Amino acid sequence: MFALPVQIPRPVRFALFYGAFYLGFGAYLPYMPVWYETRGLSPEMIGAAAAASMAGRMIAAPLGAMLADRAPKKRWALLTYSLVSFFAFAAFIPATHPWAIIVLAGIAGGAFTGIMPIVDAFAIQESTRKKFAFGPPRAFGSATFILGNVGAGGLIGWLGGEAALAWTLIGAALAVLTALMLPEGRNRPQDRKPQADAQGGVVRAMVSNGLPLAFAASALIQGAHGFYYGFSAVAWRAEGVPSSAVGLLWATGVGAEIVFLTFSGRLLNRVSPAMMLSLGGAASILRWLALSVSPPLWLLFPFQLLHALTFSATYLGFLRYAADNSPQRFASMAQAINSAFSGGLILALAAYASGFAFKAFGAGGFAVMALPSGLGLIFALWLVQSSRTQT
Repeated sequence: MFALPVQIPRPVRFALFYGAFYLGFGAYLPYMPVWYETRGLSPEMIGAAAAASMAGRMIAAPLGAMLADRAPKKRWALLTYSLVSFFAFAAFIPATHPWAIIVLAGIAGGAFTGIMPIVDAFAIQESTRKKFAFGPPRAFGSATFILGNVGAGGLIGWLGGEAALAWTLIGAALAVLTALMLPEGRNRPQDRKPQADAQGGVVRAMVSNGLPLAFAASALIQGAHGFYYGFSAVAWRAEGVPSSAVGLLWATGVGAEIVFLTFSGRLLNRVSPAMMLSLGGAASILRWLALSVSPPLWLLFPFQLLHALTFSATYLGFLRYAADNSPQRFASMAQAINSAFSGGLILALAAYASGFAFKAFGAGGFAVMALPSGLGLIFALWLVQSSRTQT
């Protein structure tokens, strides 16, 4: 379908795609609510739009996993999702009616966020098959995410909220181009044929070995980022924080994430995956309660370092637990299900509730997110106890 004029190493191809995607995602995640506000949406409607984008992920993530596993070439799934994302974001340009924006938010958000579990599974599989390190290409994506945070924040401060969509659209276009450069990732015909007991096998695998507790802990702790993803930029700007500083705050959190993931190998040798989930839950409660009291700007930066635990420890803890306790042939599906719940259902509910919380309490709405964090911590500690009992 597409032949490169020069031979580019596989890790470079994945790095380019990760870089393009996260360059746009670095603007999309914190600043689309600013664009919604620019288009005149109320806090409740901003929450509904954020919830729609996250709910779309519930459908997109599992469908993407199925498409990637059953299509003749895995690249097709990423190209399809990248194209849908680009055209959906382009459709935002003339949109003015709130409900039209919410519908587009569901389509664009589902396709754009649905890219993540597909490319992660594809890149990990290719890195194992072709013997290259998965970490550097993924880290390049985190670096461009920071560039998106800072660059888009500065551009919004200069040109206004419409710049958020422009930056995101450029990132989506680059994702389409770099998707064409990815390896084909051919699936063998015998692997694409659905097995008679496939559905039953998936169900049995996903409800065994403590996985339901891991799913619940991960979904609740990650879902508690709903106010942060949906309203942190709006709330901080309302308190006088410049858009450029908002970008730096987000970049600080992602920088802490990169450092944590880089040095997490030694920690995982000492701390169990279930305990990692517990660390994420405890840090989440502390983070959201601290941000709810509107600390000064200089103090926001240290609190952003907690992202290393609230996101990274939770993310890594679930990945390792699922890898250790689910059959290898269902590893991608476990990640897709986790994405559908943590980045879809729970995050959508939290984002929708955040609209009302922001209207009622402003930045104090961060405190509402301590509730799902606390529930997630309970499930994580239950998983710790269950794992000790099994051993």
